[in-house]
Amino acid sequence: MQLKVLLSKNSFRAKIYQTLLLTSLTLIFCFLIINTLDNMHQRGIQGGFGFILDPAGFDISESWIEFNSDESYAKAFLVGLINTLRVSLASIVTCTFIGLLLGLGRVQSNPLVRFLCRSYTEIFRNIPLLIQLLIWYVLLVEWLPDSQTPLQLGLANFSVFLSKDGLAFPWLELTSNGSFFSSPLFDGTNIVGGGVLTPEFIALYVGLSLYTAAFVGELIRAGFQSIDKGQIEAGLSIGLKASQITRLIVMPQALKVIIPPLTNQYLNLIKNSSLAVAIGYPDLVNVSNTSLNQTGHAIECVFIIMIVYLLLSLLISLIMNSYNAQVMKGG
Repeated sequence: MQLKVLLSKNSFRAKIYQTLLLTSLTLIFCFLIINTLDNMHQRGIQGGFGFILDPAGFDISESWIEFNSDESYAKAFLVGLINTLRVSLASIVTCTFIGLLLGLGRVQSNPLVRFLCRSYTEIFRNIPLLIQLLIWYVLLVEWLPDSQTPLQLGLANFSVFLSKDGLAFPWLELTSNGSFFSSPLFDGTNIVGGGVLTPEFIALYVGLSLYTAAFVGELIRAGFQSIDKGQIEAGLSIGLKASQITRLIVMPQALKVIIPPLTNQYLNLIKNSSLAVAIGYPDLVNVSNTSLNQTGHAIECVFIIMIVYLLLSLLISLIMNSYNAQVMKGG
């Protein structure tokens, strides 16, 4: 009798269904793992993650930390992860700024500004990102001057050099003379000193930023247009300027609409950074592919990629959800 009462409750039945579903998925996952390991054993394929401590045997063209071919696969994966993070975080900041300008432009009274912002949005969001990355990369390597004749911008002690080798710029770095500031110099043959952004990084950064900005701009436009016009008119009636109305009335309410889908765009940007392999940027996927081809540990390398991207997505979601909770509370 008591069991019938429990089964009649929707909440109890829902827990049973969820338990059955979770159990089924766990059994299926275990079956796939056992079957895969058995097939690998029959074919003489060695499994496990012990290989990550072996020497990688390959160099990485771009790294913020020192790396050479004698160091382990683990450090190679770390270099790939750092490269993924730095291009992703830089692109998130840039696409947010450009998207804000686009969103504001879409709600302006000036028809020319609205037309330009809408044209940008329609062009960039309707061309596949991979095509855009290839276009930017080809433009950089074809149109930039050779490394022997770089384009110099700025003053003598604060110069920026642009060439097929990338963008060389002043950078904070401990130099041999004890200075913490390193400025690039052209010695007639090569550019020495300073920081360098390779054409691969620039193409990926520009492509991700401009592509995602088109979607961010639409989210901001939708958020602004979700605010009742009566509130704007009320702000004007009490003498507030347009900038004050946007900052004090529109933006706090629009953020509640903007942030949840904006989180999805940030997650998409991080995952889209994996297209870097198409233009040779040494991100996590690129390093994993090289490791996979050398070691034959396909499952392990793919697993590492999956786990890293999953953790990155969960971290971004946690940060954005925490911020969204503060916005919803009016904080």
